[in-house]
Amino acid sequence: MKICIFGAGYVGLVAAACFAESGNTVVAVDIDTAKIDGLKQGIIPIYEPGLKEMVLRNQAEGRLSFTTEMAEAVQSSLVCFIAVGTPPGEDGSADLKYVLGVARDIGRVMDGFKIIVDKSTVPVGTADKVRAAVQEELAVRKVELEFDVVSNPEFLKEGAAIDDFMKPDRVVIGTDNVRTAEIMKELYDPFMRKHNRMIVMDIRSAEMTKYAANAMLATRISFMNQIANLCERMGADVMAVREGIGSDSRIGYDFLFPGPGYGGSCFPKDVKALIRTAEESSYDFLLLKAVEEVNELQKEVLADKLVRLLASPDEEKPLTGRTIACWGLSFKPRTDDMREAPALSIIERLLNAGATVRAHDPEAIKEARKHFGDSIEYSTNQYDILANADALVIITDWNEYRNPDFERIKAALKSPTIVDGRNLYKPDRMAAGGFSYIPMGRCGGGIC
Repeated sequence: MKICIFGAGYVGLVAAACFAESGNTVVAVDIDTAKIDGLKQGIIPIYEPGLKEMVLRNQAEGRLSFTTEMAEAVQSSLVCFIAVGTPPGEDGSADLKYVLGVARDIGRVMDGFKIIVDKSTVPVGTADKVRAAVQEELAVRKVELEFDVVSNPEFLKEGAAIDDFMKPDRVVIGTDNVRTAEIMKELYDPFMRKHNRMIVMDIRSAEMTKYAANAMLATRISFMNQIANLCERMGADVMAVREGIGSDSRIGYDFLFPGPGYGGSCFPKDVKALIRTAEESSYDFLLLKAVEEVNELQKEVLADKLVRLLASPDEEKPLTGRTIACWGLSFKPRTDDMREAPALSIIERLLNAGATVRAHDPEAIKEARKHFGDSIEYSTNQYDILANADALVIITDWNEYRNPDFERIKAALKSPTIVDGRNLYKPDRMAAGGFSYIPMGRCGGGIC
């Protein structure tokens, strides 16, 4: 099948590579000339395991190409995916200007039947707006061409996006047209060889499904973070609590790890957008407002622990003269994405408290420089930043941090203090090793 995908960002690029991998002819379109030129030369603008190899292979075999010329891409394709950004506006609502801009572009150049697919995360009712935008452009051209609009939300996890696309938990297709549904099923059939997890529903329900899924996961995270905070005050162990409630088949274990708050390109934006969507329907989504508030407060927890632990008499700058080593900058492992990452808030608070901050991350140092510039120190070696530091704080749970050389850490730090925002280590082992170990929601090493 011939496909064009508007937007060579995270979702668009992964979708383009995976559709090409299954034998389709795919052209990815983007207005960013530098990005397209780089992709043509094999330069991948994002870090995602396995993506570069897949892009290069399908380019070499002629199934995947990149362009800034939309007309040829649209006219040569049956299915046109819209995978551009929907950044939050000042009121939290999803900004649809890029989505609707692409819709108008398609309407200006299409020359026959097209299936226009909303792959971007968009609020309920967007398909109607896309349809209207295309129709307006056809009216200006004074032509009548058949087209259909489909909602096909993405459910990719950064760091595992290739596997998620190639072996999806489910594929949601929102359409009221039987013929279009069959074409979309044909497109996704290669990814359903082991299990048929294709769900066809009406368009508005498909649009709501994406927001509902991310809002549910964000809610679980905020809930567990509050349980962890309460465990600290009550002398309980949140990891034992997690095991106890996760064993309930109605609950399960996923997204019940306490931490410094959620971040990334989806959860914060989608929670805000769903709250705003509710407001536009005169509904006060109290639960999600609380989820959002809890998450913002959670980003302060690690910095607060360090202040309590290392505070100087200076009330305005309580960490003056202190050096903090940070492991992890990206919002989650296996990505360089720092959008809404907890590290941004944590490091900013440490700097404002007067601390000197050093940081390591396997992939996100380049992104971190965009935010912090030279106000913090960076290293590509996780141990180099520890020399004579007052404490190590773990922000992101990269595999590299799970079983480190504890003797080397202890020897390098000024005092053997670890504030663990991801509960990577066993409190009893850390206490036996002579560490002052401060986890999340656990009592260990004599400190909760």
